[in-house]
Order: sequence, then C-alpha cells, then structure tokens
Amino acid sequence: MNVTWHQLPHALPVKTRATATNEQSRTSEGTSFQTALQDAQKTNPITISKHAKTRIEERGITISDQDWLRVSEKVKEAHTKGINQPLVITDNAALIVSGKNHTVVTAMAQSEMNDRIISNIDGTIIVKPSLDL
Repeated sequence: MNVTWHQLPHALPVKTRATATNEQSRTSEGTSFQTALQDAQKTNPITISKHAKTRIEERGITISDQDWLRVSEKVKEAHTKGINQPLVITDNAALIVSGKNHTVVTAMAQSEMNDRIISNIDGTIIVKPSLDL
C-alpha cells in the first residue's frame, strides 16, 4: 500500500465565532465589554436577585446605603480570601451573597434567625451598623 501525502495550500485565516464575538464586544470608544462591566460594578457594587428582593420586601428588612456599601466591600474582601458564598450578618438581617457575581441570593430578618441551620456557605461576615455622625 503506497501512501501519498499531498500538501494543501494554506487557507486564509477564518474568522471564528469567538473572534467575531470579541470584536463585536468592543464599544464605539474601543473599550471591551469586560471593562464596561467592571466599571458598572464599581458604581453599583452589589446586586439583589429577584428572590432576595421579594424576601427583603416581605420581611420589612431595611439596610442603609452606607451598610450596603460596607457589605459590598466585605464581600469583595472575603472573595479575595477564597470565600465564594458568604453569610453576611447585619444588625437586622442575614444575607446569603454569591461572592462570584456580588449578588444577594436570599435574605432573612434577624427575628427569623433563631434555631436555624444555614447551609451552602463557606464563610461568615459580620457587619456592624454604621454610626451616622
């Protein structure tokens, strides 16, 4: 059996879907989607899932803007230490936060925290109330 190898001419580079997507993700100013997303996360540091928003409203949980910022900072800090699903305890609530995407997954009022087992967390953050001076 004789095997003959034929050299094919080199084709022009083909634009793959990944290449096209990367090029399309650039905005008119030349910044990437990733950069725009990071900028948005800086201005809006933590998001609340629809489920958590419903729980917060139903349970009458109030958290000041200053405390939300502190929660966000502590979640970022915990994420740098390898904590990806922290339980955040404030003066009037407990929040489960996804550290990967900075989203509050669910919330519980302080009055509901008696005799509870909380699973699927890998760290705890305690945020004391801010003092308005």
